[in-house]
Amino acid sequence: MNISFIKYHKIHYFIVGALIIASVICLVVFGLNLGIDFLGGSISEVNFENRPANTVIQEKLNSLNLGEITVQPTGERGVILRLKNIDENTHQEILFKLGEISKIEEKRFESIGPTVGKELREKTIILITVSLIALLIYIAIAFRKLKWPISSWQYGVVSVITLFIDILIPFLVLVILGKFYNVQFNIPIISALLTILGYTINDKVIIFDRVRENILRTRSDNFSDTVNSSLNQILGRSLGTGLCTLLVLFSIFFLGGETLKYFSLTLIIGVIVGTYTSLFIASSLLVTWNRFKTKGA
Repeated sequence: MNISFIKYHKIHYFIVGALIIASVICLVVFGLNLGIDFLGGSISEVNFENRPANTVIQEKLNSLNLGEITVQPTGERGVILRLKNIDENTHQEILFKLGEISKIEEKRFESIGPTVGKELREKTIILITVSLIALLIYIAIAFRKLKWPISSWQYGVVSVITLFIDILIPFLVLVILGKFYNVQFNIPIISALLTILGYTINDKVIIFDRVRENILRTRSDNFSDTVNSSLNQILGRSLGTGLCTLLVLFSIFFLGGETLKYFSLTLIIGVIVGTYTSLFIASSLLVTWNRFKTKGA
């Protein structure tokens, strides 16, 4: 049974359009809850004689009103604490509280200034922009011999548009979580977003490559049917890959601890959105662009 991926393209455009508008509104109204990697803060690395659970450490430090504290296990006995900028008195109070749990040895204590945070924000924006441009160039070159019914560069533009959606919708979830659950936007989440770019572009290239093969093989004049047929041919592979990836990510989310929780959640959202845009948005955009091109001609 063939599924019609193109038939209800207007509904898919409406869904994605509504999510994009919601993302922009939430980003403007709420903003991102940036972590100390971007705003600056303090980092303390401590070794315990008997390392307690992360929740025990956080509960012990709650009385100091330090705000959001990230506890990252390191090695067999150590943890890295990330929190807002603190003075020396507060630093000593933290060490005293931790010493009540178990004997400790502080290996390092340092502060990240706002200048470093600003530089990190700028480099993050540059990195994502360069990644999208590189992907556009790669697809344009890979499909350079395909000039009908649309040109190779148009495949690249469609890829960049859908990749932008793949990143923007996880942003929406992170903004909402940051506003209502104080989830911070930090380096692990940036890593997750860049991983989404690499993962979802693979899906789109495979779909476009199958479209190219069918165009060259069938020489059909009906581009919409060719695209729809190509999607049905790779549907099982695309869903199978996505489900296997999600199985691992859900395992990390539930079993990986607090440090990896939002890293894996960002990837889960990105994989789901990326699979959806690959099957329903990227393909529909190709067909829609071709129709406008045909009408213009």
